[in-house]
Amino acid sequence: MEQQTNNMNNNNDNNNGYLNPAYVGSTISVPGQYKTQGEGATPTATPTPKPISNGLKSSEAQEDLEQGEKRAAWNNDIEFLMSCIALSVGLGNVWRFPFIALENGGGAFLIPYLIVLVLVGKPVYYLEMLLGQFSSRGSVKVYDFSPIMRGIGYGQVLATGIVTTFYATLMALTLRYFVESFYSTLPWSYCREEWGSSCLDSAPQHEDDTTVSGNHSTIRTTSAEFYFNKIVLHEKESIDDGIGYPSWSLALTLAAAWIIIASIMFRGVKSSGRASYFLAIFPYVVMLILLVRALTLPGALDGVVYFLKPQWHKLIEPQVWYAAVTQVFFSLAICFGNIVMYSSYNRFGHNIYRDANIITTLDTFTSLLSGIIIFGILGNLAYENNTTDISSVVNGGPGLAFISYPDAISKFKLLPQVFSVLFFLMLFVLGIGSNVGMVSCLTTVLKDQFTKLKQWQIVLPISIVGYLLGLMYITPGGQFLLNLLDFYGATFVALVLAIFELLAIGWVYGVKRVCRDVEFMLGIKTSKYYRICWAVITPLLMTSILIYMLALYEPLKYKDYTYLPGIYVFGWCLSAFGVGQLIFWAIPAVRRQPVDLSLWQRIRKAFEPLPDWGPSDPKTLERYQLFMEQANTETMFQRNGICHKIYDNIFG
Repeated sequence: MEQQTNNMNNNNDNNNGYLNPAYVGSTISVPGQYKTQGEGATPTATPTPKPISNGLKSSEAQEDLEQGEKRAAWNNDIEFLMSCIALSVGLGNVWRFPFIALENGGGAFLIPYLIVLVLVGKPVYYLEMLLGQFSSRGSVKVYDFSPIMRGIGYGQVLATGIVTTFYATLMALTLRYFVESFYSTLPWSYCREEWGSSCLDSAPQHEDDTTVSGNHSTIRTTSAEFYFNKIVLHEKESIDDGIGYPSWSLALTLAAAWIIIASIMFRGVKSSGRASYFLAIFPYVVMLILLVRALTLPGALDGVVYFLKPQWHKLIEPQVWYAAVTQVFFSLAICFGNIVMYSSYNRFGHNIYRDANIITTLDTFTSLLSGIIIFGILGNLAYENNTTDISSVVNGGPGLAFISYPDAISKFKLLPQVFSVLFFLMLFVLGIGSNVGMVSCLTTVLKDQFTKLKQWQIVLPISIVGYLLGLMYITPGGQFLLNLLDFYGATFVALVLAIFELLAIGWVYGVKRVCRDVEFMLGIKTSKYYRICWAVITPLLMTSILIYMLALYEPLKYKDYTYLPGIYVFGWCLSAFGVGQLIFWAIPAVRRQPVDLSLWQRIRKAFEPLPDWGPSDPKTLERYQLFMEQANTETMFQRNGICHKIYDNIFG
């Protein structure tokens, strides 16, 4: 390897070595210097070697190369970074993390959360960035490194599609609350007559009202909760008799959400990249305003201390570690194909090592910042209610963003409308940024398959279908469906496929080869930390979480409602369909292998990379193939024992 590196360095002057073009002559990354991938490569006199037959026709390989040449790219480095921030920093940071932390040990939860971030979040985020940028392929075609595993990509696309449909409905709810925040009196701050004496105004209570409320022996429900369930959702007690019809007002806000998403996506990364500046930066402006206001409220410090105070006994509970893994997993949006997709539009040689560290660190910082803001507000809420039990003044769960937060905001005595507008605008922008990333993943998969279609011809049908499917979530039984599809169609499928993804990359393609690809693309060595995480620690942690989930599985419920048996059967069938993509797409991958081979040989061949696997630019691909030939020659005479192979895969 040392001799190989010397040869590369000696050839840098005439660019005949194997080092990537981005590092020849200069290693400085200049924003704005992007070109469509495949253009501007330094010509070489050596002809492109003919692809080795692997069951793929040469015309198909040439078509893929031409596709790579035409592939779009980010306008500059910053757009990629901002887009990843807008994708990963979303609703999960603002309204999920604070209460997941509260339920699992407060400040003590930060210990397993940070450990899981280091052992799962950062390694997987960096790994997916590497594969996408190295191959310039989307979340499905990236599995050209092992065609038999391509079903992982299709299963992740299915999970992403399901999340996209109901995530947009959350944007519809947020948009409705944003519009209603401009009313002179917040509509969820007071009780209606039909709600009876069991309703308690969310607005600040007068002394007379407090005296009257003290005469009630039963627990009263806030007007914010009544408003969300009765006015916004018209929620039913069960869905045994059907889910009902969509709300016309939410149908309008859902249409507005999809129009905004589609308009951002109409020109692909060219337009979404420009929008990413606003989508990534604006929420932090609002957060800083809310932070200043929250910390200046009476009782805010008590709320922050309550949030950060460790409950050390929680560290020995497996549930806390499970919560930490799921929070990191879904907060960073790893193993859904989104990160691979975004990085596939990078120029070859872009410094993604730096970007991965920035994004994962910023994601954690945002979670902590939002926790301080939220619990500062809740501390004030407890102060106004003359109680020290902060957990009693707020409810968690799916309606957290639309019950607890509106209730807290309506208790502000000074201009609650201003804080309501800022808060829901921030939520909407955060959600749109994540939604754009998920829709981009779907459009990239289709664009890679149907290269002649224009971007708007893909975005428009996806938006229409997404809108029509989203209508079922804004019915009186919509939240029941959202809860069901979130678990069986997204969470479970994504977790299982994440394990197969890590095994496919770490042990089928091999950590050793990934590290060689990194050296060729970025000119840097991969540390033992990443090698050990990719090969051992991260797959074991994810597998342990899956086993823990299955061992403690209980029939899914929505609030106190238990679904009908047939609905559980549908849920598991949906999960089986998502995970079953592995088998469904493995069969054609084996059948495409040369017919003169035995079945076992064809299966083994299907695990090998396609002949055109590597950089999309033909000249860079040529240098990569020569680079790999030399590297393989150097390892021909190594020992073949199983223990040595395992050690060599991790540290070789």
